[in-house]
Amino acid sequence: MSNKVGRFVFGPSGHAEMPERVRRSIEAQQVQAEKLIGWTQLALVVFFVLLYTVAPKTSEGTPFTPVPYVLALYVLFTGVRLLLSYQWVLPKWFLFISVIGDMGLLMVLIWSFHLQYQQPAPFYLKAPTLLYVFIFISLRTLRFEPTFVIATGTAAAVGWFALLWYAIDAMAGSAAVVTRDYVAYLTSNMVLVGAEIDKIISILLVTAVLAVAQVRARRLLIRAVADATVAQDLSRFVTPDVAARIAHSDRGIRPGVGEVKTASILFCDIEGFSGIAERLSPNELMQTFNDYLAAVGEVIARYGGVITEFRGDAMLVTFNTTIDDPDHAAHALRTALDIQDVLANRRFGSGLALKARCGISTGQLITGAVGTAERLLFTVHGDEVNIAARLEQMNKQYGTYILVTERALAAAGDGFHSTAIGVLPLRGRNAKVQVHALEAAPAMALPQPPVQPDAPVNRV
Repeated sequence: MSNKVGRFVFGPSGHAEMPERVRRSIEAQQVQAEKLIGWTQLALVVFFVLLYTVAPKTSEGTPFTPVPYVLALYVLFTGVRLLLSYQWVLPKWFLFISVIGDMGLLMVLIWSFHLQYQQPAPFYLKAPTLLYVFIFISLRTLRFEPTFVIATGTAAAVGWFALLWYAIDAMAGSAAVVTRDYVAYLTSNMVLVGAEIDKIISILLVTAVLAVAQVRARRLLIRAVADATVAQDLSRFVTPDVAARIAHSDRGIRPGVGEVKTASILFCDIEGFSGIAERLSPNELMQTFNDYLAAVGEVIARYGGVITEFRGDAMLVTFNTTIDDPDHAAHALRTALDIQDVLANRRFGSGLALKARCGISTGQLITGAVGTAERLLFTVHGDEVNIAARLEQMNKQYGTYILVTERALAAAGDGFHSTAIGVLPLRGRNAKVQVHALEAAPAMALPQPPVQPDAPVNRV
């Protein structure tokens, strides 16, 4: 029962154990909030000083005017704390002292009014400056820690009770200091205890409401930061365009819902990767593959391609799927040519030369999410995907590195050199396909790295 009430009042609980990076992110926001609180308080105090300066003085001839001194002390205190907040992260014990100091100085300022204007002590109980208490309490909501809201409200309530006690005690010798007459309370220096208790209750109620709001907001903040961190990490498993598409979708991504488009598919596979993997250690293999992906990924991004799927060392790259691209066929061909150029002029890992075979097809396909309600994969499906995959494999048979369909070549327009291979059957398909070999730019030979005596034999 208590858990249900707590959940209803404070909202769903946050993560039981926050990861360190989530904790650091929240702490960074708290640090910025403390600076904002400092600047806001300084602005309020400066405004109060300016207001006091330009306001007509009714205390001429008073031998001692404490208000300017209290205001000066307040400006100094707030300025020093603001300066310290830029030097290091203020510890919580310091912030608690600061909260008590803020409220203490405000109460001293209110208390000093009866000295400033040479009136009996109950005079200050009617000062509108009490309203600043609520401003200071609300300022603490900028920091997502309800304990500081509670501390500020409690300090204010205790401070006002102390002022009430002092006002009654200071007038103890008077015949009538406490009254139940509301008119007499407003028009004289008499004390209406009920009215002052009402102020204290109001302070505590506002504090309680803001504290509950803070608990709810903090739990929401923790969940939001944790979820945002997870989403940011998971977005690296898909392309930025797919992540943006998911983030801005009006409805949740559902399996089986896709979009039919005319697009181009590039299937790219490293030649002889199985033999390379056999001779390299796992760490060396991962380093080599990551270097290769970084180089090839840069080329793909240059032409607006999207790496939709990895299949071992092979990549399924799409054009005009998540990003609208009227020149998708030409960009697919340019990507394949530039990949060949990059691989011919670079070494990967510990000096390994790599080659890649590409198959390109253009036509209608469907792009969307497939899988179950619990786990989805954003990918593309269609006959053109299978054609591109088969063409990539057929490069072995014809000694080529880029094979394209006639439709892809025609859609790409002029500016490409190719050799017709013929109308070929593809494994798993009944219809044959007109295939062309795209001519890559001439490779520029690189000097071979020196072979160490104990170096693996596959390194060139």
